[in-house]
Amino acid sequence: MTPITTNDALVAFCEAVSTAPFIAVDTEFMRETTYWPKLCLIQAATPTHEAIIDPLADGLDLGPFLDILRDPAVIKVFHAARQDTEIFVKLGAMPKPMFDSQVAAMAAGFGDQVSYDSLVRQMLRIDLDKGSRFTDWSRRPLSDAQLTYAIGDVTHLAALYPKLRDRLVKENRLDWVMSEMEDLVDPELYDTTPDKAWKRLKPKKFNAKYLAAFKATAVWREQAAQDRDQPRGRILKDEAIDEIATQAPLDVEAFNRLRSVPKGFGGSRLGLELIEELKRVMADPDAHAPKMDRPSHNQPAPPSVVELLKVLLKAKSDNAGVASKLIANVADLEKIALSDEADVDAMKGWRRQLFGEDALKLKRGEIALVLNGARVEVVEIE
Repeated sequence: MTPITTNDALVAFCEAVSTAPFIAVDTEFMRETTYWPKLCLIQAATPTHEAIIDPLADGLDLGPFLDILRDPAVIKVFHAARQDTEIFVKLGAMPKPMFDSQVAAMAAGFGDQVSYDSLVRQMLRIDLDKGSRFTDWSRRPLSDAQLTYAIGDVTHLAALYPKLRDRLVKENRLDWVMSEMEDLVDPELYDTTPDKAWKRLKPKKFNAKYLAAFKATAVWREQAAQDRDQPRGRILKDEAIDEIATQAPLDVEAFNRLRSVPKGFGGSRLGLELIEELKRVMADPDAHAPKMDRPSHNQPAPPSVVELLKVLLKAKSDNAGVASKLIANVADLEKIALSDEADVDAMKGWRRQLFGEDALKLKRGEIALVLNGARVEVVEIE
């Protein structure tokens, strides 16, 4: 297969697939040493056309392909779409509408976060060659074996999509998956504005001094990582942000006494920058601390109730053939154990119908869990 490297070839491909009802898409990228992912390949396929697009080719304008990603008449099919979507959002093209086969597989009974090769093996009876999995996709030229491996990520996906969609329609679960897609195409999910970086972390205290230092350090790290195009963790680890917020070091010596920062960080250019930022916010922490509500409860969730909810979740997910992770996680169960009004997805929409209502009944003693052979069943208590 010959990758697309010219604008004429890309326009011709995009015109050929522009009327397709769906297009399977995948990317190959590198980001081990960078903040921003380096896009190396784009693979795309419909039932009748397929192509590998080389975004590293000199002068190649991706505009025609990005227009397809924006086209509301074409469903964009991915597997584990989050990182691919992040790349296209940065290019100004949110892929909408979207279908993520990994999420769909969870709703269709294939387990938690099923891999692409496992899904292909189970649904198409094809074993994929993994020999080129660890390719450096930024190198040129790519071998025939590498290109064959890359295109397989979308040709099989194009074959999977109709089968998986039909299965969901038959089981009345397509709406479940499409509701999940709304979250995946929420622009807020991909917002890398440094000022919002602290919201992805979990502060451990709620006084103004701690929160002011916590936010300032997280924002500074995000900006530094973006400016230098380095992973966040190479600037500072997450645990360092909590320690800095707790200790509020305002000079080199205080910084160098911290356990979680690199040796000599306080006297480095980065360290001196952060010290100045901390001095600025600590001069008036009340003005710089983010407004946060303290948790409404300090008591831990009753362990016995959480364990019962775990058993119920496993029973309901097994009986329905839905991955339990798609319904609720442990944090959700802990909140449900503490409050019947828990604001979690497990208590909304189809999840509430499948699991949430029974979770409340279990707490009220209206249902019981009984073992029938190797299977846990839910029974009403009269």
